[in-house]
Amino acid sequence: MLIDTLRDDRALAVVRAPRIDDPVALCRALRAGGIRAVEFTFTTPGVERIIAEAASDDHDALIGAGTVTDESTARAAIEAGAQFLVTPGLHAGVAAIAREAGIPLLLGALSPTEVMRALELGADAVKIFPASLVGPGYLQDLRGPFPSVPFVPSGGLNAASAGAWTAAGALAVTAGSSVVSTSDIEAGAWSVVTKRARAFAAAAQS
Repeated sequence: MLIDTLRDDRALAVVRAPRIDDPVALCRALRAGGIRAVEFTFTTPGVERIIAEAASDDHDALIGAGTVTDESTARAAIEAGAQFLVTPGLHAGVAAIAREAGIPLLLGALSPTEVMRALELGADAVKIFPASLVGPGYLQDLRGPFPSVPFVPSGGLNAASAGAWTAAGALAVTAGSSVVSTSDIEAGAWSVVTKRARAFAAAAQS
């Protein structure tokens, strides 16, 4: 279901903030803007509560956990209700837990060797990170030996660059602080989030 959603929306929202008081309203704002996959990261204190609260609502968004770097955070995310896991790099233990739980996994990779290892570990999609280091041309080159791999570039992307990445063959692109800023979360500026999400998703689909 995650891969189909990413294929349709061409975008995945990654939320990094010191605190998120109303994750349900945030998910609803992103959903209204056309982004249905939302990743809350373990860089936010108490993210397990945030994931649980977000996953309990009927907003039609898929709730994932990001910055999953070890087995304990993987298990905590799944127990909280995460519907997919995202790592910044390769981790066999996290991959094993995702497979056991039967939930989708995006493993972070950059080099061809890392992409191959991510596939060996059972990644449903490969997160190219940090995408800002390489650019869309690099992804286009990667797709030569890996034409059927679902790639999701992440890091430093915005509405101005999203279309270039999908044109280069990305399954979807990651919408970070350019769509969901800390200040907008703190202010509850949900209409602003929806507007930015809509612009990002439109750019990614162009």
